[in-house]
Amino acid sequence: MRSLISRSLALSAALCLGGCATTSQTAPPPEAPAPQAPQQEQAQAPAQPQAPATVPTVPLHRPAPMQLVVQANPASPIVSFRLVFHAGSVDDPKGKEGLTALTADVLSEGGTRNLTSAQLLEALFPMAAELNASTDKELTVFSGRVHKDHLARFLDIFTDVLLAPRLSPQEFERLRARALSDVRNGLRSENDEMLGKVALDALLYQGHPYAHFVGGTEKGLESITLEDVKAHAARVFTQDRLVIGLAGPVDEALQKTVVSRLSALPATGAPRVELPPVPTTAGRALVVQKPTLSTAVSLGYVTPLRRGDPDFFPVSFALSYLGEHRQSSGVLFGELREKRGLNYGDYAYAEHFIEQPGTTYNRTNIARTQQDITVWIRPVVPGNGMFATRGALYFLDRLVKQGIPQDQFELRRGFLLGYSRLWEQTDQRRLGYAIDSLLYGTPDFLEQYRAALAKMTPESVQAAVRRQIRPEALNFAFVTQDADGLAKLLKEQPPSPISYASPKPPELLSEDKAIISLPLPIRADAVQVVPAQTFMEK
Repeated sequence: MRSLISRSLALSAALCLGGCATTSQTAPPPEAPAPQAPQQEQAQAPAQPQAPATVPTVPLHRPAPMQLVVQANPASPIVSFRLVFHAGSVDDPKGKEGLTALTADVLSEGGTRNLTSAQLLEALFPMAAELNASTDKELTVFSGRVHKDHLARFLDIFTDVLLAPRLSPQEFERLRARALSDVRNGLRSENDEMLGKVALDALLYQGHPYAHFVGGTEKGLESITLEDVKAHAARVFTQDRLVIGLAGPVDEALQKTVVSRLSALPATGAPRVELPPVPTTAGRALVVQKPTLSTAVSLGYVTPLRRGDPDFFPVSFALSYLGEHRQSSGVLFGELREKRGLNYGDYAYAEHFIEQPGTTYNRTNIARTQQDITVWIRPVVPGNGMFATRGALYFLDRLVKQGIPQDQFELRRGFLLGYSRLWEQTDQRRLGYAIDSLLYGTPDFLEQYRAALAKMTPESVQAAVRRQIRPEALNFAFVTQDADGLAKLLKEQPPSPISYASPKPPELLSEDKAIISLPLPIRADAVQVVPAQTFMEK
C-alpha cells in the first residue's frame, strides 16, 4: 500500500545534528526575498545582493475546511478520490517520531469496523480498486480509484477507513513492526542513494521539524502505542485540514455524499505547527560510513524560492537543462556519465523531489513551506567520488556564469513543452496538481509553466539563475565505505585525477584539468563522519 521510496527521509538525532482547483479564491503567497550571494563572476557581471542568514517562513495557503476540488469528466468510467490533509511528520510529537505516517498506515491498511485487514484487500481486489495512503513533511494523502460500476461499495470502504477504522491491536503491531524494519533494515543496508538524501536532509534542516525521517525513528516508533494512534488521528485528520479532490464521472450527488460523510470527521484538532526559519549555513559535509561498493553523493541548500516566485519557472528550466530526473538529455548526465563513464545518473531539482512510484515524475501533494535546491550524483566508484563531486560543481558553476547556449535552450524548451504534458496524464496527478495550486496560490500551474516557457530567453533564464543559484551555499552528503578516508580528502582537498580505460578527446582532458583541483565549498571544520548503524535511532 505504500512505497519506502515515496517517503522523504531525514537522519535522526543519532547523527548528532541537533490542472487547478475550481474553488480556490486565494491569492499567490508574498514573494520571498531572493537568496543571493556573489559567486566569482566575470568582471562585467553585476554584483548580487547578499544571501539571507535564514530562509523565512511564508506559510502555505489555508483552503476552506473540506474545500472541494472537482475535475468532472462524464466520459471517463473511473472515479478518483484524493483526500489531502495538512498533516505530516511535522505534527509528530517529540519522542514519537513517525506517528503521523504510522497512523495513516493503520487507518488505510488495518481494516474497518466491518472488514478485517485481509477482508479489506479481498473486497478491493475484484473491483480492481486502489486505496493508498502516503505521508510527507506537511501533507498526508488518502487516495482511491474505482470503476463507476463499483462506486457505491468502494465509497463505503474508502470513507470507513477514516470514519470507522478497525484499530486492531494485532494490525497495529504488524504495521509498527514494518515501520521499524524500514528504519532498521531498509535504509541501513539496502539503499545508498536514499541514504545520501537522508543525510542531506538532516544537514539542511538541522533542528527543524523537517529534520526527522517521515517514517519515524527507532526509539520514536518503539514508544508509540495504539492509543497514541487513535488520539493522533483525531488531532490531525480533521475537517479544517482537509481538501477533497474528485475526478471522473462526478456529479452533484456524489459531491454532496462525500462531503456529508466526511463531515463526521472532527471539525478541528491540534493547532498547526509553526515552522521556524531555516539557517542558511553552508559548507558542511556529512559522510555516512556503510559497507558498500560505491559512493553516493547529494548536495544542496535551503532556499526561499518556491512555486509562485517569478524566478521559479526559469530556475526550474535551467535545472532541468542541467539534469532532469531520470532523463539522459541533461548536462550532468551527458558530461559525467556519457562522456566520462562515472556513474548511473546525475540530476538537479528546483524543489524537493520525491519520485512517484512507477514513474519518472515528482510526487504531487508534497507541498512544503520551505524548499531546497539539490543535485544528486548517483553512486560512483569510490576512487572517483571527489572527481564526480567536483564535476557536478564545475558544471553548476558554468551554468551560473555562462548560461545556456541558444541551440540547447531551444531544445530544452521543446522537450519541456511536451514532457510537462506527461506530468498530468492521470486523474490522480491532475487532482494532485490542482490541490497543490490551492496550497501554493498558483492556479493553472502547469499551464502557467508552459506559458512562461514560451516567453523565456537565455538572458532572462540566466538572470534568474544568477539571483537564485549559489554554488557557494552548498552542503554535501556522502555514503561510502571508507568514510574516514573521504573525510580526509574533503578537508585537505588535494587534486583528484581520473583515468580512463579508453582514449578521450583533448578538449575533455583539458576540462578535466580544471575539475581535478576545483575547490569544493566545504569547511574543514564542518566535516562529520557517522556510522550507518546509528541512523535514525532516536
